[in-house]
Amino acid sequence: MSTIDVAPENAHDAHGHDHDHDHPSFLAHHFDTPEQQFDSGKLGIWLFLVTEVLFFSGMFCAYAIFRNLKPEVFEGNSQFLNTKLGAINTGVLLFSSLTMAWAVRCSQTEEYKKLTGMLAATLSCAMIFLGVKSIEYSHKWGMGLLPAGSFFYDPANPHPTAAQITSYGFSENVAFFLQNSLYFLCAPFLMVLIGVVIWLVVATIQGNKFQKACALPLAVVSLCFFVGVGLGMILESGGSEGHGADHAMADHAMVDGGHASHDHGDHDHAVGEHSHDEAHASEEALAGGDLSIRQRLASDATNSGLQSELEARRQQTAMASGAVVAQGGQVEGGITSATENVFTPRTAGVFFSIYYCMTGVHAIHILGGIGVLVWLLIRSVRNDFNRQYFGPVDYVGLYWHLVDLIWIYLFPLLYLIR
Repeated sequence: MSTIDVAPENAHDAHGHDHDHDHPSFLAHHFDTPEQQFDSGKLGIWLFLVTEVLFFSGMFCAYAIFRNLKPEVFEGNSQFLNTKLGAINTGVLLFSSLTMAWAVRCSQTEEYKKLTGMLAATLSCAMIFLGVKSIEYSHKWGMGLLPAGSFFYDPANPHPTAAQITSYGFSENVAFFLQNSLYFLCAPFLMVLIGVVIWLVVATIQGNKFQKACALPLAVVSLCFFVGVGLGMILESGGSEGHGADHAMADHAMVDGGHASHDHGDHDHAVGEHSHDEAHASEEALAGGDLSIRQRLASDATNSGLQSELEARRQQTAMASGAVVAQGGQVEGGITSATENVFTPRTAGVFFSIYYCMTGVHAIHILGGIGVLVWLLIRSVRNDFNRQYFGPVDYVGLYWHLVDLIWIYLFPLLYLIR
């Protein structure tokens, strides 16, 4: 949509001087008409969005390459991602797209109070998204589900203490941060909330209506971050996913000697029990006096080589199944492949490197969107926008829709691949 003719009441510049041609206050001096200014801005924001698409395309290409090389790693480690949290965030962002589009319409129709409300609703959704994301990140950091090079998750001890984390080569400060990362993530938002509340109280006491009109919705927006944190804690701690799934994964990994790559959700229960019994029968049939020692050592997630050896011996024993091969005879078949442990620091670290890179960059874009939305909210309280000048709201709306669209792709690619 383009702007329309200039209203006579706006036919002066920002300094209050008349020129040889009508120039409204919102029209930059280097543009002749509001329509030219709007079209130029629209072209600029589309060019910016193209660069954003190219930027994220590189990360999506990296995802496609690594997943094609190690599909089992992505499917196995995806079980650590809480689908409910991802679905909640997807719904929150979709609703924010609706409120953002509604805000653009309100700016065109000069419904100022509704415009402020829609912008505040969009900001609140963004804050809830970040609150839920903070729970996801802090939970995984405490478990050691970190990018390659820092990954230290141990299925036998999924929730290590700070002292245990230092044994993986981290300093005491880093271990303390990983154990209390949620507090560090919440601290900046808590300070913002306190600052906005103080601003609101001072504006109320002084009777400054403009500042009060700005501070009141921003206080609600700041509070919504902690609503997201509470929602994330409830969903992460309950149910069969998230926190519960982590423990189930740890128990399964310990029982199977670290081979936790089985698909818990999709396997038939009877088949799972059969495989479990078969694995134990194979273990009992294995010979060798050092077997118990090997099994004990293999419970350490870092002994991937020993785990693979034990798995190969189990399969070999299962295939032999008591048959006797005469001397000089040939045995057809054999073990051609062994199940790879997808939870080693090297393999799982690749998945979480891509996970943090893609979702982290997306979260940074959310933070950037929050900044410009706050700017729009203050301007909407000031009634800066009208049917002739609504370009900034439209441009930010396009940016916000792109950010939401990127998450629509991230959610199934990371959370729903198992």
